[in-house]
Amino acid sequence: MRIDAYNKISQLYNTNKVNKCQKTADVQASDKVQISQAGLDFQLAKKAVAEAPDVREDVVSSLKSSVKAGTYQVDNEDFASKLMQKYKDMI
Repeated sequence: MRIDAYNKISQLYNTNKVNKCQKTADVQASDKVQISQAGLDFQLAKKAVAEAPDVREDVVSSLKSSVKAGTYQVDNEDFASKLMQKYKDMI
C-alpha cells in the first residue's frame, strides 16, 4: 500500500481539512398568540351563556301562579298551528 498516494488524494479532496462552524447570532425567540375578533366574540358569548341562569324564575313563577289559580288559558288554535308548524319543519 502506498501511503504517499493516499496523502496526495487527501490533499486533492481536502479530506484532512477541518471545517469550523460559524457561531450564530443569539436570537431571542418568543411565541405569540393572536385571537381573531370572531374568536373573541365567541368567548364573550360563551361566558354570557355560562353565567345566565338555566331557568327564568320570574316567568316560571308567574305561570305557576296562573296555573294554580286556574286563570291560565291556552288558545287551542294557536297551539295547534304551532304544533303543525313544528311538524312541517321536521319533515
